[in-house]
Amino acid sequence: MNRTTLSLIAGVTALAAVTGFAAVSSPDAGATDEPARAAAHLPVERTSLLCPQPSTSDLAETTYTSFTPVTEGTKNEGKAELRPTAEAPEPDGKGDEEAGDGEEKDGESGKDGKDGRGGKDVLKPGEPGKPVTGDTSGGEAPALIGTAEGRFAPGWTVQQTTEVAAGTGRGLHGVACTPADTEFWFPGASTGEDRTDYVHLTNPDDSAAVVDVELYGQDGALKTTVGEGITVRPHSAEPVLLSTLTEEKQTDVTVHVVVRSGRVGAAVQALDDKLGGDWLPASADPSGSLVLPGIPEDATAVRLVAFTPRDADADLTVRLASPSGLITPAGHETLHVKGGMTAAVDLGDITRGEPGSLVLTAPDGSVPVVAAVRVLRGKGEKQESAFIPAARPVGDRATAVDNTAKGTTLAVTAPEGTAEVKVTASAGTKGGTPASKTYTVKSGTTQNIEVPAPSGVKGTYALTVEPESGTPVYASRTLAATEGGVPFFTVQPLPDDRGTVAVPEAREDLSVLQKQR
Repeated sequence: MNRTTLSLIAGVTALAAVTGFAAVSSPDAGATDEPARAAAHLPVERTSLLCPQPSTSDLAETTYTSFTPVTEGTKNEGKAELRPTAEAPEPDGKGDEEAGDGEEKDGESGKDGKDGRGGKDVLKPGEPGKPVTGDTSGGEAPALIGTAEGRFAPGWTVQQTTEVAAGTGRGLHGVACTPADTEFWFPGASTGEDRTDYVHLTNPDDSAAVVDVELYGQDGALKTTVGEGITVRPHSAEPVLLSTLTEEKQTDVTVHVVVRSGRVGAAVQALDDKLGGDWLPASADPSGSLVLPGIPEDATAVRLVAFTPRDADADLTVRLASPSGLITPAGHETLHVKGGMTAAVDLGDITRGEPGSLVLTAPDGSVPVVAAVRVLRGKGEKQESAFIPAARPVGDRATAVDNTAKGTTLAVTAPEGTAEVKVTASAGTKGGTPASKTYTVKSGTTQNIEVPAPSGVKGTYALTVEPESGTPVYASRTLAATEGGVPFFTVQPLPDDRGTVAVPEAREDLSVLQKQR
């Protein structure tokens, strides 16, 4: 069998492996003269997610919520599981300990009664269309590795929400579990005296991953001692304290995670002594145009942090997409970002009582940038913080889970043109009937969507956001609760939930098998 034949077989096999479906048929007469057809979008057949270790506080209360949207075209079979890593390391990086057996708990329908230790499932994902929750207490819960196949895979979403009542980083910490990748940018981290920031690395694979963690401050790259060649063992997690990588104390730092071999999940947990804490998700890939969606209307302070990996400088145009349109904040029209250096600016209460999204643009889009904002709510000693990175657009559909009737805000922005958006609220974890509604988001505006409440909803529910007009849409979801007079909150951007994959139409072309002379 010659190489050409092997290449054809390998190509068809790879396509089948990704989508679970590949059709090769004999072409009709004259088919070679037909124009190329658009790729079909088929449901994915396998999804993997990684959740970082939620907290080391004994006061931590963590809830996991799993949900798969109903997707047309899926097969009947499938399964999903969310299990702890083989080892849950101590956060100081001094060693890994084998997870012990967990205590059983009573709980909602869908829970398997385990707390995630000892290799047991944290929760049993429910049928598509029904969210399911599981929970754990204390600071020993490990990172999690999740896989979903068949009808459970398209758009599978897992939310990890942790409430820490007191101490460093007290507040509401929320993060959507993410797929593994090989590169991440985190502008908005810190090695300052008041901050305790970790970058959490989770390896889902059977072989070790080797990772470099680079830090960039206001004057460029920070000298690091042990940031290169960090080994993350198979099926394990490694929290790395940023202040142990460098002796420099800087308020605003950009973290760059680069995987030399293998792949990992990565997230930064930012803990402040006075201002609470939250997860800092990775920024969207470096770009000359960025959107940071869903700054809460009652934000008391907003700090913008940006970085460009290029040697060239960038003068970013800063605009706010408000409910009435795009405006330029007085005194903060631009932000100068030097090549290879982290820039930051305090924007104060830029939203002035209205929801908003930041829109950043480099001249001609020629210099790629990453960015994030730290948002404060509350005043004095009763302040809490959260982070909003530059987001990817919603795409075909985005999903957010762990929503409640009174504690959820959905913000949608359409910076480039008027958009039609369909929002669907699922049944609750304890019952209820799904509800949908379509909204119009005017060009250049941000709107807080009045979510269509499920009829008779009990427990928490999922939201799906589906753009219907083809205009790029960005969204975020805020969870909020007041504890002891402190406005706990967390914000998660809503990128595409990866429910479908584009599959080009394939047909047999025997001419590629002809021997070349």
